[in-house]
Amino acid sequence: MKQSVQSLEDTYKQILTTFLQQKNEQGLYEAQQFSKVLLEQQIAPEELVSVHREVLESLFPSVSNDVIDSLDLLLEIMMGYGLAYREHQSLRDRQRELESEIKVAANMQQTLLPKEKPDVDCLDIGVISVPAAQMSGDYYHYITDDHQCVGVAIADIIGKGVPAALCMSMIKYAMDSLPEQRLQPAALLENLNRVVEQNIGDDMFVTMMYGSYDPRTHDFHFAGAGHEPGFLYRADRDRFEELFAKGIALGVSRKPTFREYHRKIEVGDMIVFLSDGVTESRIGDRFIERSEITSLIKDSMHLSAQEIVDNVYYELAKAQEFLLKDDFTLMIIRRKV
Repeated sequence: MKQSVQSLEDTYKQILTTFLQQKNEQGLYEAQQFSKVLLEQQIAPEELVSVHREVLESLFPSVSNDVIDSLDLLLEIMMGYGLAYREHQSLRDRQRELESEIKVAANMQQTLLPKEKPDVDCLDIGVISVPAAQMSGDYYHYITDDHQCVGVAIADIIGKGVPAALCMSMIKYAMDSLPEQRLQPAALLENLNRVVEQNIGDDMFVTMMYGSYDPRTHDFHFAGAGHEPGFLYRADRDRFEELFAKGIALGVSRKPTFREYHRKIEVGDMIVFLSDGVTESRIGDRFIERSEITSLIKDSMHLSAQEIVDNVYYELAKAQEFLLKDDFTLMIIRRKV
């Protein structure tokens, strides 16, 4: 409960009197404790100046008018300062609330990402996803059916913060709720587009690459929605090919058409999905070339898929002094047998 003005004056008068008489550390300690009381009870700076003026006149009736006038001037200054200080406090409290909300959303994002990679005998899968800030606009997802067919998705939500986290949540649950289409890339993107277009604002949209791998036949079908082209490494030729899938970003058009592509995957071949945070990595004052990314992958070709993506991230992050300009997500799927 806030102290009355009289009670505040009495307390301060006692502290001031003790200090003026003793002028020791104990007096300063009592003043520090009193300042905590002022903060707890939200006593404005100008209120304390006014109390000081009243107490001073009470203790020293003969104090000069100049001193009293100087306190009146200080009171006017403190009124302006007090208003600015309270506004600052309000903004700081709001910032703390926003930081708390962002932390909750960031934690929610982590729960949306897969906890484990698909366990398929013929595949070696590696993925790394690192946000540039506390929250990420990148998302990836795995789905495995009863035949061990694997669906993989990588997406970039154009929009940041809490709205991106909410959109990410919507995409995950939309994908999980479409079991009959989830391993048909073009059909899945059409269904996702309907969900995204109806539920997000005009200032947001989603790019995505989605593919399905059948370990029985080693056929890989994929479709894209305005996403960064991936790569396909052909082991027999020791060469990378562009893995481009034409299609408009999700949420832009009401009834888009997505084209489905097909590749046969041989032993040693690698499918590479990535976000534009990888291709837009900087080396000095220039963006990295796509050929430099494939060179980094080839340098680690003797390692596991997870070690490859970890090494590529480390080299590109190091080139940027570990200050990412955009979210970084890289996924590699390699056929082992």
